Amino acid sequence: MDGFAASDGSRIAYRIDDFTDPWRPPQTLLLLHAAMGSSRRWYAAVPALARHYRVVRMDLRGHGESQVPPAEPPLSMNRLVQDVHELLDHLACGPVHIVGNSAGGYVAQNLAMTSPHRVRSLMLFGSTPGLKNSQAHTWLPRVAREGLRSFLAATIEDRFPPGHDQGHIEWFLDEAAKNDPAYIGRFVGLMTTLWWADDLPRIKCPTLLVMPGAETVGSTQNYEIMRSKIPDCELIAYEGLPHNICDIAPDRCANDILAFLRRRFS
Repeated sequence: MDGFAASDGSRIAYRIDDFTDPWRPPQTLLLLHAAMGSSRRWYAAVPALARHYRVVRMDLRGHGESQVPPAEPPLSMNRLVQDVHELLDHLACGPVHIVGNSAGGYVAQNLAMTSPHRVRSLMLFGSTPGLKNSQAHTWLPRVAREGLRSFLAATIEDRFPPGHDQGHIEWFLDEAAKNDPAYIGRFVGLMTTLWWADDLPRIKCPTLLVMPGAETVGSTQNYEIMRSKIPDCELIAYEGLPHNICDIAPDRCANDILAFLRRRFS
């Protein structure tokens, strides 16, 4: 795991996987994970993606191996987006393709809206225009009372379908529990105040939007809003699946990412 110091002094962690042909200059594919997770959650999709792209996985501020920032100044979307800017500068990247899962997609959307020159394409999995129009605000008192792992275990049906591999679920819970609960409360709390649907027309790059057909965080109507407002948007539904589609179906996600990029950039 590598890292760099953001402009406010916080350490941001990232890792790179690149198995592209060494005689071809690779394009960069940046993966941004969901809230309560880390870059490790992408483990199953990386092999297929890294054969074709230089894959950069970032631990969002306060998650995984990135430093938990102090409570002051308050966390903001601008700061989360700035972290991505600074990572791309640190790696001397030009425009990149970005895959964002859930809250990682929130950051990716805001980067694409405010700095379109940095984003060649956007691929969003289970990622709406913020969490304001969802039940996520009800999570916070439960996380504070029960703890992060216990809360996620009690609501696991919102994230994984019945009969899913229990070993995978236990690993997911263990990984989530490595994060600082107070910071996760601040992070999710911020997202529940945000809703930028009216700004979505500012996303000008080709966009793939993948919707959990049995979405359990907010409403599937939010994805229809996105399809109508993002100028160049393709929508795919993973029918019958709850929110955590990148965990549930990583091979399918990787295949759809590669197919979209071939279709739009080959």
